Amino acid sequence: MSLYEASFRVKHECPYREISEHYPDLTIREWYLSDCQVVEITAPGSPTDELLDQIDQLGTILHRSVDDSGLHVVTQSCLCSLEDSIIDRFEEYNCLYQPPTVHRQGWEHYTVIAFDEDDVRKLLHDLETDRDVEVLSKTTITEQQIPHSMLAPVDQLFEDVTERQMAALRLALESGYYEQPRKTSLRELAEMTAVARSTYEEHLRKAENKLLTNAGQFLRLVTATSTADPLGVEETRRAEQVAD
Repeated sequence: MSLYEASFRVKHECPYREISEHYPDLTIREWYLSDCQVVEITAPGSPTDELLDQIDQLGTILHRSVDDSGLHVVTQSCLCSLEDSIIDRFEEYNCLYQPPTVHRQGWEHYTVIAFDEDDVRKLLHDLETDRDVEVLSKTTITEQQIPHSMLAPVDQLFEDVTERQMAALRLALESGYYEQPRKTSLRELAEMTAVARSTYEEHLRKAENKLLTNAGQFLRLVTATSTADPLGVEETRRAEQVAD
């Protein structure tokens, strides 16, 4: 099975376009969380007061330092309206977004991975209807592993997991339930809570099921290009076919 990786840049109005265009040495990296954005801003040299004022307007400053390597700032801001979001378009065309988004010199840089090259083509064609788009690279991934830089967004992994299910999962993890050998049992875990064992077990199993289901797309990407069969699944299937 082949995978297709595409890197491209787009230009349109967004909070970071003007500042990255005005300061060409500035790099902005943007991560999307469930209800906010975390932004890392770096630049060589000492920043001007004007630049610092503009950065202050981007969101809540979590960290700021200036040293011999230059400027380093981390901010958090409310997530802008996701209506017609470019991330939603990636999902519409079955393309997996690889964070972060990188803003430089007025351009937003994105990388996506897809199972079908035609999905990438359709995505780029759609984006060209209302944005300036420049394709930087399109690569077929066959025998190499998926880059370790492709991290699964946390909010996607825990999508639809309720607070009670999350609490049950965390208690099990922190109590050593998933260690080998196990350090606790379902009965002991339930006794630490205010619910019956059957209720606790239901919360835990649902959390496990949702977590693995949400991780499925990333698991397929990580294993799709590997030729190894460590569990001997294919060998067993071939043996069964011969036996039939």
